[in-house]
Amino acid sequence: MKSKLIAIAALVALTAGTGTDACTNFIVGKKASVDGSVMISYAADSHNLYGELYRWPAAVWPKGAMLDVKEWDTGKPLGKIAQAERTYSVIGNMNEYQVAITETTFGGRRELVDTTGIMDYGSLIYVALQRSRTAREAIAVMTSLVKEYGYYSGGESFSIADKNEGWIMEMVGKGPGRKGAVWVAIRIPDDCISAHANQARIRQIPFDDKENCMYAPDVVQLARDMGYYNGSDKDFSFAEAYNPWDFGGLRGCEARVWSFFRKYDKGMDRHADFIKGDPTKEPMPLYIKPDRKLSVADVQNNMRDHYEGTDLDMTLDPGAGPWKVPYRWRPMHFKVDGKTYLNERAIATQQSAFVIVPQMRNWLPDEVGGILWFGVDDADMAVFTPLYSSIQAVPECFREGNGDLYNFSWTSAFWIHNWVANMAYSKYSFMIQDIRKVQQELESLSLTIQPTIDEVALRLHKKDPAEARKFLTWYSGHTAEQATARWKQLGEYLLVKYIDGNVKKEENGEFKRNPYGQPASPDFPGYDENYYRNIVNAAGARLEVKE
Repeated sequence: MKSKLIAIAALVALTAGTGTDACTNFIVGKKASVDGSVMISYAADSHNLYGELYRWPAAVWPKGAMLDVKEWDTGKPLGKIAQAERTYSVIGNMNEYQVAITETTFGGRRELVDTTGIMDYGSLIYVALQRSRTAREAIAVMTSLVKEYGYYSGGESFSIADKNEGWIMEMVGKGPGRKGAVWVAIRIPDDCISAHANQARIRQIPFDDKENCMYAPDVVQLARDMGYYNGSDKDFSFAEAYNPWDFGGLRGCEARVWSFFRKYDKGMDRHADFIKGDPTKEPMPLYIKPDRKLSVADVQNNMRDHYEGTDLDMTLDPGAGPWKVPYRWRPMHFKVDGKTYLNERAIATQQSAFVIVPQMRNWLPDEVGGILWFGVDDADMAVFTPLYSSIQAVPECFREGNGDLYNFSWTSAFWIHNWVANMAYSKYSFMIQDIRKVQQELESLSLTIQPTIDEVALRLHKKDPAEARKFLTWYSGHTAEQATARWKQLGEYLLVKYIDGNVKKEENGEFKRNPYGQPASPDFPGYDENYYRNIVNAAGARLEVKE
């Protein structure tokens, strides 16, 4: 009976850890990046979230003004809070001072959720961005808001960064009747990288390191009061108290961190048994010093990971089908003959609404230094488009209200990318090669011309910062619209090339024709040998051709 209960608990955790709120974040310190940038990343993974770009202009508010708070996930009204006297411009998850905040949900202990709180995790992010000029200030804003108004959500990990520092903060409520939250924030060393993916990752807290660690004064005492911990402060682990490891938290969550870390630390495979679900094995550190520095393109491409190069590679098991599809449709677990099995949960996943890589550069004015690399839908088939954090308008292709989950729009980047992706699922190993060419064409162009755009913006900034913002608004919008138009063109090409399971022949960038000007006979690639073998094993006797 006990083993059955453990199995059920693991299954519940796996479902919670890899469900609709599952996201992945990276953090890159300025000395761990190629050019000195601070970078974070985020995939907003939700089956119910539409991929669009939020914007709040800077404003001055009258005394006594109130702000309506609605839950980010559902739109549910939660209450009102006092508006700040002055708020800053925000584009997506980044503000005009190069402060960026992202998150992953770990849930934690259900009894610590306080449904009477006003501040949910999404509102914390977007309100803090409107009120903060540094990462440290954002931490102070977020923690003071939950202290005053209560915390509505479950356990949450936040990436909080500015042009100089990157932090991870983990927060969980105190439960009904206890307003506020317990939390801890750790600064990631400048020469290190970190990640989190729906599992609390902060263990021991360096209480004496006031420069690089902040925490709620009752972070240990609440755990004692609730019976989660009875040891000394020095041995206390936030993660073990408030979100203890189980099979789901390791296999569905820590595994994604491992897949990122192992690319920059050759010894990371020693944690393979741990991330596959064995909590008795050595856990991974909160951060590592990478064996080489990361570029913007590195961070972007790491967000496209499906465990390639590991024995969890999603393109290699039978679930990938004949076209090596690295996706598994929900639910995340299934039963066969009374046994429960799982589908892997990778960093890149089909249900992403948007994916971002905020890049913060301290050697440039804020109007020029902050870039929100923004894409919609799954990172694997998204295009990261540069949107400077000082822009004053949202491109039409990303505009709020340009389509929604129930209304298709041919001018919406989200719908264009989903159209292409849903075609690719049917012949992934073929189509992804064509998708990569266009994806790399667009992203490489943006990265190549970025120094020139920066230079022009700097010259304008010296004359008038407003002119720099105007130029960068035009450039960001133009680039986004051009990329969306190119992706639509790609979709048309894929439909023509791969219609009905065939593959049209090409020569010199054109589809081939016969000597009489008619379409040449297409290729009929069939399936690979492994897939044919599976068919034979399942139904060979019925399908065998008799000589």
